[in-house]
Amino acid sequence: MNNTILIIIGFSIIFIMTTLGSSLVFLFRKEISQGINSFLLGIAGGIMVAASIWSLIMPSIEMSEESFGDFAWFPAAVSIILGGIVLALLDKIVPHMHNGTHQEEGPKSHFSKSMKLFFAVTLHNIPEGLAVGFAFGAAAVAGDNAAFISALGLAIGIGIQNFPEGAAISLPMRQVTGSSVKAFLFGMGSGIVEPLSAIVGFFLASHLIVLQPWLLAFSAGAMLFVVAEDLIPDANISENPHTGTWGFMIGFIIMMILDVALG
Repeated sequence: MNNTILIIIGFSIIFIMTTLGSSLVFLFRKEISQGINSFLLGIAGGIMVAASIWSLIMPSIEMSEESFGDFAWFPAAVSIILGGIVLALLDKIVPHMHNGTHQEEGPKSHFSKSMKLFFAVTLHNIPEGLAVGFAFGAAAVAGDNAAFISALGLAIGIGIQNFPEGAAISLPMRQVTGSSVKAFLFGMGSGIVEPLSAIVGFFLASHLIVLQPWLLAFSAGAMLFVVAEDLIPDANISENPHTGTWGFMIGFIIMMILDVALG
């Protein structure tokens, strides 16, 4: 398959899956149970952790071996921390509210509850889009079809975890807005940032070749921050320890299989 087509598919699938997940608001008249929610968020978290390790951190270390030798871990270690720092700073400057805990962060504002929920999901979708863009940008520089297939595997994994994330924003949003249509549009809108971020990531990785290992690990750090900051607390694993944990393990295995099979 033409590599350009693979890029288009990869950038599209991460948005399409968010939209499909958001459409569940039309199928469920009531909120899904906390157990199911924990399971779905656990899957999302497991996929993101596995994607960070297999598709981003390990390639980052491999890219650094020639330049850093025994210290090939250094760019990855620094960039993971930087990714977390940037997300933490965005949490401080963007008003938003965590869906599971209803904890508000960022400066005080007059934004509605629905907008704060929207900002929270949209903000944390950015590193996922960047990760996909960075992977395809690195593949474009390598010029190897196998690298494009590997990047597509990452996009598919991110897309799979976007499905429950889309539902996680649209279903609670219906209670806030009182409208399934508005809730769906909010959920779909939160996913638009991902292909846009992917385009930015592709441009950076394909033009700033020397920064590729740093960029890959940066997006991994940002995603790990999201998992620890949002997905695990929102899954309420303390109340549903087995459902959330098994979801996490299944999500990790899904992404591991995708990476090994397509990597």
